[in-house]
Amino acid sequence: MSEMNAYELEIFEQTSDYSELRLSTGGGAPKTRGLDKAAVDELIGMVEHDYTEHAVAQGVFGSARLSDLGRRLFTFLDGDERWLEPVLGQPPGAALRITAAERLRHLPWELLADNGSYLAVAGEAPLLPVRAIGTNAALKAPVAPGNRPLRVLFMATSPEGVEPVLNYEGEEAAILEATSRTGTELVVEESGTLEGLRFLSRDYGAGYFDVLHLSGHATVSDKGEPTFLVENEFGGLAYATADQIAQAMAGHWPRLVFVSGCLTGSAPDAGTFPSMSESLVRAGAPAVLGWALPVGDVSATEFAAELYRSLADGAALDRAIVEARQYLYTRKRGNWHLLRLYADRSPLAPMVTPLRNKGRVRIQIRPADQEFLDPQTQLSRVAARAAFVGRRRVIQRCLRVLRKTGGPEALALQGMGGLGKSSLASRLLERMPTHQRAVWYGRVDLTKFRELTTKVTFSSVEEQIEAAKLLDNEQASLAVRLRLLLHVDGPLGQIPCLFVFDDFEEGNLTERDGGQVLSAEMAELLPALLKAIRETGSESRVIITSRYRFPAPPGTTVAVESLETLTGIEQAKKITNLTNLRPGSTIDSSIRARAIEAAAGNPRLLDWLDLIVAAPELDIDGLITAVEEEADRFRRETILAKNLLSSQDPELQKMLAKVNVVELPIPAETVKAVHDHPDAATHIDRAAQLGLLEEGTDPETRQPRYYVSNVLRPLIRPLITDDEYVEACAAAARSLHKLWVTDPAAASSET
Repeated sequence: MSEMNAYELEIFEQTSDYSELRLSTGGGAPKTRGLDKAAVDELIGMVEHDYTEHAVAQGVFGSARLSDLGRRLFTFLDGDERWLEPVLGQPPGAALRITAAERLRHLPWELLADNGSYLAVAGEAPLLPVRAIGTNAALKAPVAPGNRPLRVLFMATSPEGVEPVLNYEGEEAAILEATSRTGTELVVEESGTLEGLRFLSRDYGAGYFDVLHLSGHATVSDKGEPTFLVENEFGGLAYATADQIAQAMAGHWPRLVFVSGCLTGSAPDAGTFPSMSESLVRAGAPAVLGWALPVGDVSATEFAAELYRSLADGAALDRAIVEARQYLYTRKRGNWHLLRLYADRSPLAPMVTPLRNKGRVRIQIRPADQEFLDPQTQLSRVAARAAFVGRRRVIQRCLRVLRKTGGPEALALQGMGGLGKSSLASRLLERMPTHQRAVWYGRVDLTKFRELTTKVTFSSVEEQIEAAKLLDNEQASLAVRLRLLLHVDGPLGQIPCLFVFDDFEEGNLTERDGGQVLSAEMAELLPALLKAIRETGSESRVIITSRYRFPAPPGTTVAVESLETLTGIEQAKKITNLTNLRPGSTIDSSIRARAIEAAAGNPRLLDWLDLIVAAPELDIDGLITAVEEEADRFRRETILAKNLLSSQDPELQKMLAKVNVVELPIPAETVKAVHDHPDAATHIDRAAQLGLLEEGTDPETRQPRYYVSNVLRPLIRPLITDDEYVEACAAAARSLHKLWVTDPAAASSET
């Protein structure tokens, strides 16, 4: 596709009362004409009155108000001399670099309209307004496009307590789907912090990424400075200015920064202060995209997906922005004109070559969900990257464990079936692309573990052969062999790995004294592997998914992350991705509501019910009734839960029934308040160990919180009398009122 024509438009303030308009077309001296201050003030006043959040929201797609504003802007630039008509109507379109003072630079040039047609979305000759930052010196030398897939560094921010919670998972999924044909290396910074952005950009180095995509909320501070809402190390709210973002990037700027948040392209106080996008360009970013006014989640996602589709196809940056804007316009998105581009003198050229370019490098990393295949069907048993939602705080905690130097050698993801332990493990693999992956499902003995040499990509065939010899050498102990394997000079010494034991309870644990311990074979393998990681200082780590907790082998450290059922927001996001249960589907609304309620926040059951509610040959009402009644055929956890529950101390069973009166996660102090028993702490630990009591982490206090598994609810209510039920309700109310209302500091200091 041919390059867009490039023109320069400068509004030069000669005095406080007089400005000069200059248009450079690349052919001779620029055209010039004077601008009266009164005309400039009139135009700015009109824009300030008509181009506001409220006015734009009320002036729906194609409104006469916006069209008239676009016509006035065009007349202002075109003048009596009709400058723009001959230069802007030429295919394949034009990139118009506008250099102007603050008040004029922030005007909505994207609305320029002639003869009732918006130039920015014209079919044959679209116009791309570029707010030029810097001097009118010659353009910088073009950068050759990479002969490889597009590389995007994606960071979404979602601080606790900030509403609405954005569908950042949907945005990531849409980008992956849009670029699936050509492939995109989408690296995600999961912490949402400036520190995480700093480390990740430095880890990959300057010039590695083509795009930095920041997704989140933005605002303007009390001082009038645009700020982006990021997270602190605990997921709480923090504010980042353009200068702070620039400090985090430390000069490692990609070709494009997309700050996808409301007002990131808006200059506060009628242009008195620069926009965040402009400030980032002044700090060194070659080109920055931002939104002038609040923009909907859907439109922001659609624009990003189309933008990266074009860039990944090898389109030039200017052409890609135009095509993404046209996409919003054709879909009748009323905020198509809110996207603004700020840029220095760098060419708006292609970032990568087209898919079939000779010698084009392919993406080497296999999707992590393909590592979790069912041994019989060879189908993935986990949520694909594009389908995963939620678990943000859990993922952040897990990544801190896995990346901590000298930290725990293993991470155990624990909880009842269907909560998404394996999907979470797959997500963690995606978030650590620097590590090789070796995944085993179910029972693993030494023979099975030797498959490691076929699961990991070694630096050379010789290294692979050496690793196989080490694992086969039964003359040395397994501990010695694994130390040699992971030693800095060993086959995996320079290759950090994530060793995943999925569904660990299947053949790797055995019951003892009412609990679970390692089987004989795993009692040899796991300690040897964990100690080898610790003793060699390896960056490799072990991930275990298991229904049950088990004692960590002596001399090792295993961090445990217990999964809770999906929160309301997480469940809403997941349902949005489901064909039949999502709002607006053709399935009867009462059936959808019953199915969602029956799933009780269990993601696996939601997936299953989404499939059956659309099957016309099935008795849908009867099936959902069966699920609601906990029929064993449909709730596979029920038999297990009944057996586990009945084998426990009667007082522990009573504790679960009492905690069950509160239908939300509660701190340990409240559990002890409703279960006033000398062995309460032991009962809590025991129930959590077996998954009968979900144990999560409070995002604010970072203390454990507990919730009765939804599977158990119908089984435990009969275990206490009506009087005991009322007493438990009262005890819970008193405890929570104290912790959350009269003495909230107590919850933070709880041990």
